[in-house]
Amino acid sequence: MTSRISSPISFQRRTFLASAASVAAAVAAPALTHAAGPAVQAATLPDFGAAPEFTGIERWLNSQPLTLAQLRGRVVLVDFWTYACINCIRTLPHVNRWAEQYTPQGLTVVGVHTPEFPFERTTSSVEVAMRRHGVKHPVAQDNRYGTWKAYSNQYWPAAYLIDAQGRIRYKHFGEGEYERTEAVIRALLAARS
Repeated sequence: MTSRISSPISFQRRTFLASAASVAAAVAAPALTHAAGPAVQAATLPDFGAAPEFTGIERWLNSQPLTLAQLRGRVVLVDFWTYACINCIRTLPHVNRWAEQYTPQGLTVVGVHTPEFPFERTTSSVEVAMRRHGVKHPVAQDNRYGTWKAYSNQYWPAAYLIDAQGRIRYKHFGEGEYERTEAVIRALLAARS
């Protein structure tokens, strides 16, 4: 049987590691308490003006044609994406989850598939990508960039949140900010009541 003799160095090392772990836990604690995202009040969100109508849509997938006029009273997430964009693909699990979770509460997610490259214009390829990535919400195929131009959009992916009165209240370009986007969705849904 071997015995371990505790040296002053190993005791100091354990003390240091315990202190470091305590500091790390203290630093992480605020992040853990706000994991669902910071609270957002709809009244504090900017108003970017009336949302443009869907324009120049070649085909609607997973839905009959939609208009913002018929969606008035609902919160709408307009998600510009294209299936060959890795950044867009990385956002889809979040967009899909929001569609599933918040549609019963008054959210409508509309994907606007605007191709970056000519090969992305083929409807059957868009449908294959939608099945592969679990996209079940409505998707407008914007091959001629009509809706893209109406929103003056320049990015893939791009998210626009529209309140129940048809006003754009939030924009986000690129990946990330998922907690913030979800907090805005919740705030705009709460403001409907």
